[in-house]
Amino acid sequence: MKRVTVTWNPARGTFVALGARPNQPIEMAAPTEDRSLHAISPSETLLAAVGGCSGWDVVEILRKARQPVTGVEVRVDGEQRTEAPWAYTRVRVTYVVCGRGVDRAAVERAVRLSNDKYCSVIATIRGVAEVETVIELRDDDGEGCEPLLAGVGEA
Repeated sequence: MKRVTVTWNPARGTFVALGARPNQPIEMAAPTEDRSLHAISPSETLLAAVGGCSGWDVVEILRKARQPVTGVEVRVDGEQRTEAPWAYTRVRVTYVVCGRGVDRAAVERAVRLSNDKYCSVIATIRGVAEVETVIELRDDDGEGCEPLLAGVGEA
């Protein structure tokens, strides 16, 4: 069984989630339109979990297929009901895959396997929300993939 502990920080007005890696907290703000809080909302965290879960699947499947992938970005857009509890009704997952000569069929297979077989987060939301996937391939010519890497890993 996995456990995540979520603790309220009244001084910041946020909750902090800690999982198996205690030095990697996730700070979550109230699900409001107040953008002055510099934290992700809980419902955005769910979309991030979709992207992280499926993104790792796709990267690993493409590595095993020996595809020359140099970058992967997963954009997750969610539409929510207008009334409480504001459940997601539709989630669009866009995979932007970079590399010189990456085979589209291999990417389509990796995305399909992630969505249908491996990603536990997508499997969990599928019963509530319609999940749509889009694939964008970019040839890594030194420029087409640079925006994917901007700011990644910087603190």
